[in-house]
Amino acid sequence: GMKKLAILASGSGSNAENICNYFCSSSDVEVVLIGANNVGAFVLERAKKLGVDVFVFSKNQLSGFDFLQEILSKYKVDFIVLAGFLLQIPEKMLEKYPNKIINIHPALLPKYGGKGMYGLNVHRAVLENKEKESGISVHFVNKNYDEGEIIFQAKCEVSKGETPKSLAKKIHELEYEYFPSVIKKIVLK
Repeated sequence: GMKKLAILASGSGSNAENICNYFCSSSDVEVVLIGANNVGAFVLERAKKLGVDVFVFSKNQLSGFDFLQEILSKYKVDFIVLAGFLLQIPEKMLEKYPNKIINIHPALLPKYGGKGMYGLNVHRAVLENKEKESGISVHFVNKNYDEGEIIFQAKCEVSKGETPKSLAKKIHELEYEYFPSVIKKIVLK
């Protein structure tokens, strides 16, 4: 039957919206829930427009997991997608959803992963090391930041005169282009 997705985000939620739009007419996959760890996250506004149910939770509720588990069970969630979600996923949640939690990272893992490696920090590090290319990595989440099994990567060139912002834009385009279809492959495997 229909596979049900929950998306967790911390910020603006443009990737979350892109994923929702990709699946809105699908007969196989449905985004049933969007969660944020911050009541001011713009993703919540986007979700309202899209007509997707939302919930907000604290860092403590995430690590305790009971509150989240209740909601995810109520919505019969099969897979959890992290789209710009910055908190660490607790072990209880990993045990409940083994190889069912998917993250996207804005660099070519295993390089440029780990604590503090998010947003422009990643792109700055890539430029400081004079890398010729960067890209995106879609991976399963395990108990260590950015160390879960890599499922998919796409690359882009780092141009002469690239800035963290211009590189961020390239990476964002890769995320838009590939993330939804990679999710679909994983979920329907």
